[in-house]
Amino acid sequence: MPPADLQVQIFGTKKNAETRKALRFFSERRVKTHFVDLMERAASPGELKRFVQKFGVEAILDRESKRFAELGLRSALYGEEKWVSILADEPLLLKQPLVRLQHQLCVGVNETLFKQWLG
Repeated sequence: MPPADLQVQIFGTKKNAETRKALRFFSERRVKTHFVDLMERAASPGELKRFVQKFGVEAILDRESKRFAELGLRSALYGEEKWVSILADEPLLLKQPLVRLQHQLCVGVNETLFKQWLG
């Protein structure tokens, strides 16, 4: 059983199937989650930088998203700082979910990794 003070932070949207899968994974194990709905509140540039530092901007950027095409970013060649700024303003460009447990990070759903986190 996970420690009572354990809380996982999940960034995503309610409509996203992978985000719902991550939320379900932790709720089935009675792990508290703090869900940040990107439709209501964007992830801060500081939060995004944590993921970018670990995985790189390409790993969290959803180039297949409808929003990416709508904004005409297909040929965009920006540096990391510019992408973080864009992602903070346009959270629907993020791969979902972004999951954080203390200093441990994950992009997408990785149940094997989540189980390791929970011991």
